[in-house]
Amino acid sequence: MQNPNAWRHDTAYLKIVDDLLAHDEVQKLALYPQHHFSNRLQHSISVSYHSYLIAKKIGADEVATARAGLLHDMFYYDWRVTKFEEGSHAYVHPRIALKNARKITTISPKEEDIIVKHMFGATIALPKYRESWIVSLVDDFAAVDEYAIPKAYLTYFKWQEKIARKMARVFA
Repeated sequence: MQNPNAWRHDTAYLKIVDDLLAHDEVQKLALYPQHHFSNRLQHSISVSYHSYLIAKKIGADEVATARAGLLHDMFYYDWRVTKFEEGSHAYVHPRIALKNARKITTISPKEEDIIVKHMFGATIALPKYRESWIVSLVDDFAAVDEYAIPKAYLTYFKWQEKIARKMARVFA
């Protein structure tokens, strides 16, 4: 993805989500790891902003997309550790996120669909709106961007370091 701080300079985007970003409940997401190399707030902002840009470009509802994208993972537990009897994390956390989002703002039916169905693929609930599809796909891409790409870099640099040590021993 592009510059991870580009959203900070997009006044139209900020006008849409500033009230949400001002909430302690949203800021608290920064305390929870997400995909190993980011925190949940960084992830949520990334999904929100990139979804917003796509929605704006195709003439979709960028307001609902940005707001629901920011709130789609509004849960406060480590999903690698916490398990639920009601079902998998992929099924449960969107419903928890929706419940938490409703505590801080009014959620439209479209925003509800975006939040609850953002795990399409891992769950079978088919997104109803194109904005729901956007957030679901951007969320998947963000997960890869936040985990696989940094992991690949780390693996590459560890490999380079190992080769450099071997070369140093050979030529010492």
